[in-house]
Amino acid sequence: MPIKIPNNLPAAKILAAENIFLMHESRAASQDIRPLEIAIINLMPTKNETEIQLLRLLSGTALQVGVEFIQMATHVSRNTSADHLKAFYKSFADISDSRYDGMIITGAPVETMPFEDVDYWPELSDIMDWCSDHVYSTFHICWGAQAGLYHHYGIDKHMMAEKLTGVFPHRSLVPNHPLLRGFDDVYYAPHSRYTTVLAEDIASCHDIRTLSVSDEAGVYIASSNDMRRIFVTGHSEYDCLTLAAEYWRDVRSGAPTPVPSGYFPDDDPENTPVMRWRSHASLLFSNWLNFIIYQNTPYDLSSLNKTALALHGMRCAGC
Repeated sequence: MPIKIPNNLPAAKILAAENIFLMHESRAASQDIRPLEIAIINLMPTKNETEIQLLRLLSGTALQVGVEFIQMATHVSRNTSADHLKAFYKSFADISDSRYDGMIITGAPVETMPFEDVDYWPELSDIMDWCSDHVYSTFHICWGAQAGLYHHYGIDKHMMAEKLTGVFPHRSLVPNHPLLRGFDDVYYAPHSRYTTVLAEDIASCHDIRTLSVSDEAGVYIASSNDMRRIFVTGHSEYDCLTLAAEYWRDVRSGAPTPVPSGYFPDDDPENTPVMRWRSHASLLFSNWLNFIIYQNTPYDLSSLNKTALALHGMRCAGC
């Protein structure tokens, strides 16, 4: 089934060339079908690239998926044109009366700052609160995962001695969890961050549990018990060359820059990286769409607030 995207979104040409079935909003409006509605809070500086990466992964199921992109009204993007944002992005005020089956909150290059010092933190906090009765399941990525863990559960991030960057092996701690269905015993995912969350901090909260870990990269995937909040500390959505682009950007800036681990053949940045995480990324997102959202979300999204209240009663009062 197709993924429904805004008319004239520039990413469409690249995705169509990859044989991804796209449907523009005008055509979708003529069909008698309710797609899954997914909102994407895109906090990444390279918004166009992130759009392509996420749309590619959201297209990998038999479900029809509609997508809306959301920007922070309290932040001015320096890397994406105002015309692009005006044409294809909405603000929180635009969607505050809407409901969604799912929401993705991306990473952001602000992880070395205290959360409260990020200029759009109050707005993002309002959105995360709003999700409780307006979104069935929220998928937090990298800094977005750290932000969600901090906001909802008071679990803080910790600085590391140097940047964690590379492609690392992971294993499942709860292999029968719906989000991990079909995962191999060992699977790979990229990480690119200066901070981390600790497994013992997550273990202290009875409302969430760690699902996947890496010996090198630490906690990778965690979930609330009701599966309405998913936290992924890595970047499974990254393209093959994304880490390389970040590495050379950091080198040019003069910042201390470790060579991404397990990424360049022979750890030589002059060699072309090998993509080892595409199948895992596709499975992770398709499991989220199918087993977490589609199998549980109400057909009538206006009843989401009732679903949220019912699930709220199941949560642990100790968190």
